[in-house]
Amino acid sequence: MMPRLVLIRHAKSGWDDPCLTDHQRPLAPRGQEAAPKIGAWLAAQGVMPDEVLCSDACRTRQSWDLIAPHLGDVVPALVPALYHAGPDVILRHLRGATGQCVVIVGHNPGIGEFAGMILRTLPDHAAFAAYPTAATLIADLPGDGWGAASYGSATPVAFTVPRDL
Repeated sequence: MMPRLVLIRHAKSGWDDPCLTDHQRPLAPRGQEAAPKIGAWLAAQGVMPDEVLCSDACRTRQSWDLIAPHLGDVVPALVPALYHAGPDVILRHLRGATGQCVVIVGHNPGIGEFAGMILRTLPDHAAFAAYPTAATLIADLPGDGWGAASYGSATPVAFTVPRDL
């Protein structure tokens, strides 16, 4: 089986509390509603992750916590370097992954840029370029491990945004 990659941008976050840092911002009600829909969609696509790399920001952790009940008992690895990481940092962490189906939960612009760079061809979806909140890509990579993951190597399997669900 080819390695399967799932790239999730965190769900919609709130800006209501000016005392919070960007890192501390929680999900907004709209994000709390969207994240479980993404989890259900991933389950319907047959996604069963065995490794999750998640930014340690509040909104990414909360997104995963609402997605995860649909996908089994995978405990996420909280990775501080994924907080606002660019594509090269994301690729480096992916190359160190050991699971067969790896989920990365991150932030724009990095997660959206990485999604566009890792793919051989882009999904035919109007929202892909913007990679809005809770946008989710499923892609397959050639080979049998992550060590050789490279830009332009993945095949898109499916892409969605909460508005589609």
